[in-house]
Amino acid sequence: MSEAQLPPAYVFRRSTGGEAMRIVDRRIDEATIVARKNQHVVPHTNGWAVRGAGNSRVTSVHETQREATERARDIANNQSSEVLIHGRNGRIRERNSYGNDPSPPEG
Repeated sequence: MSEAQLPPAYVFRRSTGGEAMRIVDRRIDEATIVARKNQHVVPHTNGWAVRGAGNSRVTSVHETQREATERARDIANNQSSEVLIHGRNGRIRERNSYGNDPSPPEG
């Protein structure tokens, strides 16, 4: 496979003799990092909203916090990220990780 055919997430090392290139490492590219945004469940004028970390606009608006939490959980499961649930006062009251826990509890 040539360098042009591989995604930009690969790191190459050329041998000193000028022979073929070889793949030495695979790094996470920016698209993967961006896709793993934590999801926040926050108060909204029309109920509760799901907002991706760092986003100025909300992803979706729901009548209840439960509905917003379920939607945020679906997104977090898909992206292997976290859900942060805020209370009416805006403070984080609960935090859950989905699919990216380096050492899950036993049992």
